[in-house]
Amino acid sequence: AGSLMTTKLSQPQSTLAKSLTSTSTNAPYFKALESTEIPPYVTNCPSNGLCSRLPPDCMTCNTNYSCIYGKTATFDCKVKPHVHCVDENNHEQENFTINMTCQFCWQLATSDYVCTNSTNCMTVSCPRQRYNATCTVRDHIHCLGNRVFPKMLYCNWTGGYKWSTALALSITLGGFGADRFYLGQWREGLGKLFSFGGLGIWTLIDVLLIGVGYVGPADGSLYI
Repeated sequence: AGSLMTTKLSQPQSTLAKSLTSTSTNAPYFKALESTEIPPYVTNCPSNGLCSRLPPDCMTCNTNYSCIYGKTATFDCKVKPHVHCVDENNHEQENFTINMTCQFCWQLATSDYVCTNSTNCMTVSCPRQRYNATCTVRDHIHCLGNRVFPKMLYCNWTGGYKWSTALALSITLGGFGADRFYLGQWREGLGKLFSFGGLGIWTLIDVLLIGVGYVGPADGSLYI
C-alpha cells in the first residue's frame, strides 16, 4: 500500500518533469516566454510599496457579500503575478486586506472617474441633449464591478468661446454684429451689420439674450 501511494503521488511530478525536459523544439521557446514576458499592468504597479496602496489593477480582491451599501468594508486581496509589495514592517507579502466603500463603480462621484467627451451634440438645445460616454475609474479609486462602464451624460463640451467677451461685444459693437460674428453666427452678424443693429432694437435684444445665456456659440458648445 505504501509503495502504491508513493507511485500515485510521484506520477504527476514525473509527468511534469518529462514535459519540461522534452526534446521538442517548441519546449525551450515556451519556457523562455513564460520567464521573460511581463504583463502590461506591471508598469503601473509601484515596486516594494505598501500593498494596501497599490492601484486596483495590481491586485485581485474577493467580493465581500456581507458589506452594506455606502459603508466601509474590509476586502481580502492578493497581488497579481510579477507585482512586489510590502507591509507596514517592510516585509514582502502577497495576501492583505484593504478598506473601501461598498459601492459599484458606476455609483461613484463624478470626480472619481473620467469619461469620453462628445462634440457632436448641442449643449444649448431644449431639452438638453445627452450622449453615450465611456467612463474609466481613476487609478487610486477602489470600487466593485467593472472599472470601465457606459453612462449617459449631458453635452458639456466647449469650443473656447467666452461669455464675458460675447457680452462685451454685444454692448459695445453689437450694432455692427460683432457679437454674432464672434459666436460664429455669420448670417445674423451680416443682418445686424446692414440693418444697423435692427435700428438698435436687435442690439438691445441680443444684449439681453447673451446676458442670460440664451444665445450661445454657433457650434452648440458651452461658454467658458
